[in-house]
Order: sequence, then structure tokens, then C-alpha cells
Amino acid sequence: MSDARENAGAPFIRIDDLHKAIGGQPILRGLSLEVRRGETMVLIGDSGGGKSVTLKHIIGLMRPDSGTVEVDGQCITSLPEPELAETRRKVGMLFQNGALFDSMSVGQNVAFPLRERGERDPASLTGKVTEALELVGLAEHLDKMPIDLSGGMRKRVALARAMITHPQCMLYDEPTAGLDPVATGSIDRLILDMQGRYGVTSVVVTHDMKSAYHVADRIALLRAGAVYFSGTPEELRACEDPAVRDFIEGRAGGKR
Repeated sequence: MSDARENAGAPFIRIDDLHKAIGGQPILRGLSLEVRRGETMVLIGDSGGGKSVTLKHIIGLMRPDSGTVEVDGQCITSLPEPELAETRRKVGMLFQNGALFDSMSVGQNVAFPLRERGERDPASLTGKVTEALELVGLAEHLDKMPIDLSGGMRKRVALARAMITHPQCMLYDEPTAGLDPVATGSIDRLILDMQGRYGVTSVVVTHDMKSAYHVADRIALLRAGAVYFSGTPEELRACEDPAVRDFIEGRAGGKR
């Protein structure tokens, strides 16, 4: 019982002193961050500041030059690929462009992760795909092709695909980029619904401050490859640090 209680109180994601250079250019410079179980952490900061790179480290698509990443209590930094695959089953990711397969229908796209895991029963697949699409309000578009959908609808299909395996954690890379306000509101509500209905731990990368304030339990501002500020939306709004004010108010301040 005591182990279960300790586990419940531990962060689902713990990043410690992460360093990563790409093409000789330092991107992450000692980034440390903890994401609590069941919370939504939003990452903000300048373009190229390491937000998407951080997501890729959490899911093991990139390996750090130094530092550690823990997911659900396990350090994944140096895990071999077969063991890393087990950790990835706990984490779903919504890529910025949705990353749908153009040659597959909506239903086939959503079913893809299940087929990759070896599920073949047609009735089971249809039932799970329909349930996932109902969750995002697109069950009637099962047989359409991605090209026939709006940008917001494609994002929702991609979310259904990411959620169909019931991951414990979801990573969202610019989920509302390029969407109109109505579609943005729909995606924001889905992120909150995933958290409320399933207790999903979420990390959201966004430049949309309205969306950030709406979905976040906590917000981390990345600056110079590290976490410069971390706190609740209310604490961010109240922060008087000039670099923070420059960013959230869109001012061209000093070097950030």
C-alpha cells in the first residue's frame, strides 16, 4: 500500500539537467522539469527554444547528450529499443501537422496503432475505432480520406489515433497551430476532456497564450534552453519579470 501511495505522488515525467545540441548548436542547456501525474503542463517560449525537442526526448525519439529523462518512474535515457517500446506504449503524441497517412481512410488511420500491435479482429477494430472517433465527434467521417477534412478535423482524427491505445500520457506539439478560433476551442476542450475523463498526464507545446491559459494546470516558459519560469496560469499572469512580460505580451524585449 505504501509503495502505491508513493508512486501516486511521484511525477509521471521527470527531466533532470538535460543537454542537447543539434548540428553543433546547443538547444537544451540544463533543462529540468517535473510533470505531475494527471496534470496538464504547457510549454511556451520562443521558436527554436527547445520545446518540441523536449517532447521528442520524453517519448524517446531523441537521446540527450547528457542528463536524464524518467517516464513513470523509469529512466529511459539509455534504454535499448525493445525496452523503450514498452515505455512508448504509455505515451501518445499528437504531432504538429497531425501526420495522418494520406493513402488511408480516417478509420484506417485511427486503427493503425492497434494493427501495429497485432490486433486483427475486424469487429473489435471497428468498435474501438468508432468509439475513438465518437470521442472527438467524427464518427460519421469514418470512411473519408484526410484530404477531404478541414485542418481542425484532421487534428481531431490524429488525436483519436493517439488516444485509441489509452496512453497514460499525451504529448501535444502545437495542437492548435493554423486553426481558426472555433477549431482551436474544440481542440482545447478535447485536451481537457482527456484529462478529466481518463486522468491523462499531458504536455502541451503552444504559442497560443489564450489556449495555454485555458488548458494548463501549470505553465513552463523555456528560455536559453532551460526552464526560466514555472507556475500556474495565475502565477504567470502576475509575474513581473521583464523577460516573462515581454514574451506573454508579445513585446520585442531583450534577448530571450
